[in-house]
Amino acid sequence: MNTLSEIADVIRRLKSAVIFTHMRPDGDALGSAMALSRALFLLNIPNEVVNEGEIPEKFLFLEGMDSIRRTPTLDAQGYICVDSSDEARLGYAQSAFQAGVRKGKASINIDHHISNTHFCKYNFVRMRASNCENIAELIRLLGVTPDRLTASYLLMGMVTDSGGFSHGDVNGDTLRAAADAVDAGADIGAITYQVFKKQTKARAELYAEVISKLRYDLDDRLVTALVTQEQLRKYGLKQDATEGIVDFGLSVAPVEVSVCMMEVRKGQYKASLRSKGTVNVNEVAGVFGGGGHILASGCMFFGDYEEAYDKLRYAVLQRLPQ
Repeated sequence: MNTLSEIADVIRRLKSAVIFTHMRPDGDALGSAMALSRALFLLNIPNEVVNEGEIPEKFLFLEGMDSIRRTPTLDAQGYICVDSSDEARLGYAQSAFQAGVRKGKASINIDHHISNTHFCKYNFVRMRASNCENIAELIRLLGVTPDRLTASYLLMGMVTDSGGFSHGDVNGDTLRAAADAVDAGADIGAITYQVFKKQTKARAELYAEVISKLRYDLDDRLVTALVTQEQLRKYGLKQDATEGIVDFGLSVAPVEVSVCMMEVRKGQYKASLRSKGTVNVNEVAGVFGGGGHILASGCMFFGDYEEAYDKLRYAVLQRLPQ
C-alpha cells in the first residue's frame, strides 16, 4: 500500500482527473469526491466527479453538488476512486473506470473500509470514522488550504459517516479534523440539520410506519426493519428516504445488531447493518458478498425475503456472544 504522501505526489503530477465514488452515494462519498475536486480546481487541475445514480436531495444544499455527472466526459489522465471498497461498488460507472484503466490512465484508490480490495495501481486505505478524514489530510499534503466550500464538503462527510460523531470509531483525530473544517468556515449546525433532521412529512410518515413494524429476534439482540417498494410508492418517496432507519434499532437497549432490508425490486433486497460492537457486521456482510466496516456494513440478497432473513439471522447468530 502507498502512503498518502505518495498519493499526493501522483495527483500533483496529473494534468486532469475523473473522481469516482460508489453507487447510492452517502454524505461521506459525496463529501470526499467534491472536496477533492474543489482542491484540484484550486491547483488548476481540470477534473469532474462521476456517480452512476441520482444524488440524494438532502445533499443538494451545498453549492456544486448538481455538477456531478453520470459518466465521464473528460479524457482525463488519472482516475481517482474515493470511499469505494472495490470496483463493483462503482455500479454502472465501473465499466467506464475499467476502460480507462485499460487505456493506461493512472488509477488511485483512497478509502477507509476494512474490506477494501486495493484494486487500483495506487492505494491508500486507512480505517477512520469517515473517508473525509483521509481526504482532509490529502488536501493538506497537496498544499491546498481548504476554503469554506471545501471545508463544508469535508464536514458533511465526517458528520454523516460518524453518525453525528456518535459511532464507536470516532476518536480525537476525527474531532480535530472536524474542528479544522469548522475553523475554515463550515457551518456544523446547518449541515447537521440538512443531513439528519430535515425531512418531508411523507418521509416522517414512512419512518413511523416502518419503525412500528420492527422485527425482533435472538432474544431481542437482532432487530430488522423492512422497507418495501409498495411503501415507497405509497408515500411518493425514493430509496434514499430509507437512510437512517437502520440507526433507530441500535437505540433499543437489548439490541446488538440492527438491520434495514430495503426492497430494491421484486426479489432483491439491500441490507444495511449496524452493530454496537459485539458483532463484526463486516464479517456478516462478507458472507453474502458485501462488506464495509466492523460497525457498519451492507450487502445484497436475491430471492424470497423470508429466506434472506433466515440466512442473515443465522449469520448474526453465529457471531453473537453466547
